Order: sequence, then structure tokens, then C-alpha cells
Amino acid sequence: QATVAARPGQDIDFEQARQFWSFRPVEKPQPPVVEQVDQVQTGIDPFILARLEASGLTLSARADRRTLLRRVTLDLIGLPPTPSETNTFLADESPDAFAKVINRLLNSPHYGERWGRHWLDVARYADSNGLDENIAHGNAWKYRDYVIASFNADKPYDQFLIEQIAGDLLPYDAQDVTQLDARNERLIATGFLSLGPKVLAEVDAMKMEMDIIDEQLDTVGKSLLGLTFGCARCHDHKFDPVSQQDYYGLAGIFKSTRVMEHFKKVARWHENPVPSADDLERKTFHETTIQVQKIRIDQIVAVAKQKLIDALPPDSKLEGDVENQFPAETRAELKKERDKLAAMEKEMEGLIPTAMGVSDGPVTDLAIHLRGSHLTLGDRAPRGIPEVFTHLDVPQFTSASSGRLELAQWLTSRDNPLTARVMVNRIWRWHFGQGLVASPDNFGLLGERPSHPQLLDWLAAEFMESGWSIRHVHRLILTSSVYQQSSGRSVEVGSRSDEVDPENRLLSRFPLRRMEAEVLRDSLLAVSGMLDRSMGRSMLTVPNREWIFNHTSKDETKYDSPRRSIYLPVVRNNLYDVFQLFDYSDASVVNGSRDSSTVAPQALFMLNSELIQDAATRLAERLLADTELSDSERIALLYRDVLGRPPIESETARLLPFVAPQPKPSRSSSGTSRSQTWAALCQVILASNEFIYVR
Repeated sequence: QATVAARPGQDIDFEQARQFWSFRPVEKPQPPVVEQVDQVQTGIDPFILARLEASGLTLSARADRRTLLRRVTLDLIGLPPTPSETNTFLADESPDAFAKVINRLLNSPHYGERWGRHWLDVARYADSNGLDENIAHGNAWKYRDYVIASFNADKPYDQFLIEQIAGDLLPYDAQDVTQLDARNERLIATGFLSLGPKVLAEVDAMKMEMDIIDEQLDTVGKSLLGLTFGCARCHDHKFDPVSQQDYYGLAGIFKSTRVMEHFKKVARWHENPVPSADDLERKTFHETTIQVQKIRIDQIVAVAKQKLIDALPPDSKLEGDVENQFPAETRAELKKERDKLAAMEKEMEGLIPTAMGVSDGPVTDLAIHLRGSHLTLGDRAPRGIPEVFTHLDVPQFTSASSGRLELAQWLTSRDNPLTARVMVNRIWRWHFGQGLVASPDNFGLLGERPSHPQLLDWLAAEFMESGWSIRHVHRLILTSSVYQQSSGRSVEVGSRSDEVDPENRLLSRFPLRRMEAEVLRDSLLAVSGMLDRSMGRSMLTVPNREWIFNHTSKDETKYDSPRRSIYLPVVRNNLYDVFQLFDYSDASVVNGSRDSSTVAPQALFMLNSELIQDAATRLAERLLADTELSDSERIALLYRDVLGRPPIESETARLLPFVAPQPKPSRSSSGTSRSQTWAALCQVILASNEFIYVR
């Protein structure tokens, strides 16, 4: 390895860089004074209204109650409202009726499934390694379930991040069994650092390790800070104030972290033991049993040896392979007992459950890799945070640990200008389809500027003041007039809004959006009565670390379950075709903003896929099961269950002739049965824009 002097970061003006909007401290502004005070329901509204009024625009009318209920239910739990939920809301005329709906949805276990999936996009969650042949992440589901549980518990976001970056380093009393579950949860949380794609067959072990560190840095930077640290691996960042010195100062933290057990082909990732109290009891019992078995074997050998010694002439010694001199029946007994011991020890291997995660390794500082090559090294870069942040409280990194805990605490400090901004922007994006910053993973110079910078800071400050409660931000957004407005243009300002704000960045109407892949699939299963709502556990069909897909002869992926989409395996390089078709996240990279395309194969899917045909058939069977119903009543039930509204008279009149009983076909002709007719109608309604889009 060549060592060359290097002085990275000398050309970056850090003082000037700190003046960029995203590096300035978060200061909570006062909401502006607006003319339309009757439209102000939460602190969010004045910021939006002020921009609209300055542009001669206004909010659209409030959405009707059915639309609003469907919108918020799909938004928070990813499933359409049931008829009983709709009826309850419509019958509730109290002023807080909508607030009660929000609370009910936030307290639903399905809330964590919906919003946990959003975070899994950011965490690049997958059930296989990808990049080369796919090996099963057989325990990754534990991280997924941790995320779901954390959202359901409204775990403070700062705690959520600390656990994922340094959960293994948080204080823990190993003698206190009551702390065991919390300890396991924190160990599972560190799967965030281990889940990334890896080339496990890389021949250069050092390159593999540095590639993994680079991927971790890139993930932490984009997901938590909205910064592209990975650009500084080979040279100072071309646009953002991040030098190579900064990059390798951070990289040293992850170099001091154990992610892999070894780097030999096929490399093996590290997993932490996560035993329950019962597991520990079983382990103790097995260890005792194994020890007893070893003693028994030693006794058999000792007795047999003594017999050989007793049979020897005086002053003679045993020579050679002593056990070969034992009687045949003794050797057979020993083999039987040793086989039993081997079986016990093998059983012991899988006795303690494990989870993907990290732990501290040997603490080290990295040398700068010139042009990114580990073969050409420059000066050593002490572990630390980027220099652009060093005017704030700087954590001290010691030789006692990797520094991940210090990094996590700095990330979640109230003085950090980025962490809260990035997360509230993500929440806004997941509610409205576009963030206040339209590039949620990039708050740097090449990222988009915020459309409402004061609102972004107001939300970030509110977020931190609430104890980092994500649900608090939900309530601020969902109870606002901005969220509750119609997706249609107001007649008075429609043409003007198209001129002034064609992309609806000022939010003069609620954005019309298509369901995401999971919401579409889950909704199809829900309205047809096919959805299995059981939660948790793995759906992989192969054991941990086994091959699951190799592009040629092996494909052990299965997606034929009626469970919610979040539980289907995410196999890198072999994604479920329904997910691929409807713009699912790329599990190899951080993705805080999925694209939404409109292409012909999506329409063909709604016409021809087995999933929608099964859903339509099951829906038709339900409608035809009650023989006392009239066809007009069945049409009303179909619209109620699928679209959440009754049909208008013209719709019923148009559909009745289509479903009317037909004359029985003759033997020589092929006719369409009544069940097929109704299944076809159900499919038409399921494939309609009104079902697929959220207004």
C-alpha cells in the first residue's frame, strides 16, 4: 500500500457553506397573518394561505365527508374504510368527528404497517443481499417488525434513530432479565446498518469492507440528514461542503463496527443473539445436558482404560491408539454416545435466535483513500463529524468504542439543523405526494429549495418540541384546512391556479394520487374479502443464509399469500411483478419519494392479472350469495364496498341491463353465466380510476 500526503477540504469555505438554508439552525417562526382567518385550523394553514393569497389564489372547497374518510383511511392504514366505518362517520355530526377518525386510525395496528413501509423504503429493506446471487436475509423480518411496532407505539423519533445507529451500545444490565426484551429490540434495530446490498462473492476482502462502509455512510447521510456523503469517497464533494477528510472521519466509525463475521467467499454477515428468557432457560438446560453427556463419555473411556491397564503385565504402559484396543461392544457404545453428543451440540447451534445487526469491533481511524482506492493511502482522518457542523457542540470520540453512540446522539441533537427538517419533510411528502422540499433525500446544493421554508422550520421545531412525536405531526397535517380541501379546482380560481401554480406547489387543491403498489394490492384483497390481516413473522421459504434466487436455475420466491404486502418477501433483483409494475421502491438505495408512472402494462394488469380476476370473482360470489337481493341492491352494495359511496341513478340504470339474467344458452352455443357477468362488472369497478386513485 502506497502512502501519499493529502490535504482534502482546503478549497471549501465552510463559513460560507453554513449560510446555505439547510445548514442554518432551526428557528421557529411565527405563523403569518392572513386574510382568510376562518380557514386556519392548525399552525400549518397560515403558512400555506399566505403564499396563496400573495399569488391571488385560495384553498379549494372542503372535500365531502366520504372523500375525506377514504383519503385519510388509505393514508394512515393503507386500506379503504369499511361500510360500517363510513356509516359511523357520516352519522357523527359532532365538531370533532374527523379528529376521532384520525385517533382511531393512528391507534390501529395497521397504522404501523402502512407507515412502517414508508420507513422501510428509506432503510432500503430487503430479504436478500442482492448484487450477486441472492442469499436469504432469513432474519431481516425482525427489523421490519421492529419498525412496525415502533410506529404503532409512536416511539420518539430521536430514540428510534439512536436505536438503529447504536442500539447495541445503549446501557444494559445483563443480570436484569426484565431488560432482556428491550435489549433485544435495540439489537434488532441495528439491522438498519446491516440490511444493505452486498457482493458476498467479492474476491478483494478490503474492497468489500470499504464498499459496505460506503453504503452505510450513503444510507445514513441521505436517510437522516439529506446529504450525499458517498460523493466524497474519492474526492472532496463537488457541490456540498463535505471533504474527503470528513468522509473518512465518518467512515472510521463504521470501520470500527462489526458488520461481517468474515469476508471470505461466500462472505457472512454478522448476527446478534436475541434470546428470550425462555430461550436462556432452554440454553442452560441443554448446556447442562451436554456437560452430563461429556462426563458419561469420559467415564466410559476411563473404565475401559482401567480394564486395559489391569490386564497389562507389571511395569507395562498402554501404547498406541488406546480406544482401538477397547472391546468391540465398548467402542460401539462410545460411538453411540458421541453421536448423541454431536446431535445435542447441533441442536444447541439453533437454540438461540439471532437477528441481523452490528456490534463494536476493534476501534480504528481510517487513512484517506486517494481516489477512493484502499491501495493508495493518504493522511489518517480522526473519527468525527463533518467540519461544516463543528461550530455546534461536537461529540468526543475516544478509543473506548466505535463512536456510533456519539454519532447517533449528535444526529438527534436539537442543535442539528438537518435531522428534524428531513423527517418532517418526509412525513409531508408521504401525506401530499411531494415534500416541501421536493428532493427528500437531498437537502444539499443540488437538491430542490423548499417551497415553504418557514413552514418547514415551524414543523421541525414543533416536531422536536413534541418530544419527536410523529403522531403529533400527523395530527397537525390531517386536521389542517390544507389537507381537508378538495382535489378539484375551485371554479373561481381554477384557470388562474393553472397559470400561477401549474404543478400545485402552493397547494390550492389536494393532490390527486394513484395508490402505491402495496395499497392497491391490499385494497383489492380487502374489498373482495380475501385479505389475511395477521401480522409479523417471515414469509421466506428457505432458511437463513440459503440461496433464494440466482437468475438461472434457482427461484424460491413465492408471492401467492393473501397477507398484507408489507409481509411479502423483498428479493433484490427478483421483485414481485405487481410491485415492479406499480413503481415499488428500489431496495438497493434510500428512497424517500417513489416515482409514479402511468404506462400501458398497468392497464393490462387490471384487465388480465390473476390477482384482480380472483378479487372480482370473490366479490361477485359475495354479491350473489344472498338470493333475496335485487340486482339494483347488489349494484348498490358493490359501489358501497369498493368505492365507498352509493351509485347515482344513471349508473344503476346503465348497469342493470348488463347484469340482467340472460336466456339459457342452447347446448350448441357458449353463453356467459350469471356469475361470470357479475365478476366482469366487479372487475370493471375495481379497475376504475375512482378505485385506483385517491382524491
